[in-house]
Amino acid sequence: MRLKALIVDDEYPARQELRYVLSKIDNVDIVGEATNAQEALALIKALDYSVLFLDIAMPGMNGLELGAVIQELPQAPHVIYVTAYDEYAVKAFDVSAVDYILKPIDEKRLRKAINKVIKLTREAGAETGAAREVKTEPAIRIDRLPAEKSGKTVLVNEGDIVYIFTEGDAVYVKTFADRFLARFTLKELEARLNQNVFFRTHRCFIVNLHKVKEIIPFFNGTYSLVVEDKERSEVPLSRAQAKKLRRILGF
Repeated sequence: MRLKALIVDDEYPARQELRYVLSKIDNVDIVGEATNAQEALALIKALDYSVLFLDIAMPGMNGLELGAVIQELPQAPHVIYVTAYDEYAVKAFDVSAVDYILKPIDEKRLRKAINKVIKLTREAGAETGAAREVKTEPAIRIDRLPAEKSGKTVLVNEGDIVYIFTEGDAVYVKTFADRFLARFTLKELEARLNQNVFFRTHRCFIVNLHKVKEIIPFFNGTYSLVVEDKERSEVPLSRAQAKKLRRILGF
């Protein structure tokens, strides 16, 4: 059983630390991040998450208030609080939290909490006759991608994305004139974005096929794709992916 997870924390280093620890746990897929309750609710309503890793101290609506709102949703995901404050544990369980974990995060403690979620999910599936595991196709889907620029969260319209690329350990989203820091890996973005529009051209690049203007042969069966951004950037197309793209485009 795989759990689709959302991380909700207003601090970027805290989200990165949790993402790193969760990367060691095979049955958890992190498919979203939010920096506040409003972002989290928009994502929760768009996708069927299995579990939320939720901080308490956040600007605006805090994690406990968000937990109470989540419990009123038709298909509420399980909530695991991950916080630096130990005084809210009782209140957390009042809003049906599965577990309450203190920072810095202990991997064994986190695994134990995730096992609780798996057990609850299986029990719910046995009672209803259908597993509560995340559906492959969400009932509702938003066409905006949360990303960061200058310390702010920006919801980038998928139609404005020209290409996505890795640079060092970071993943960036390129629009016509801007680039934004993504909160997801390329693999996660490849699964999240519309696969009829976005194509993995290379291990480091995903391109919006609607933004490709020219296909230039390079060497040894590879190509460069000239895209519609301000710089008329060239995105590499690997030999293996070139075969797939030729089938798609019919050339």
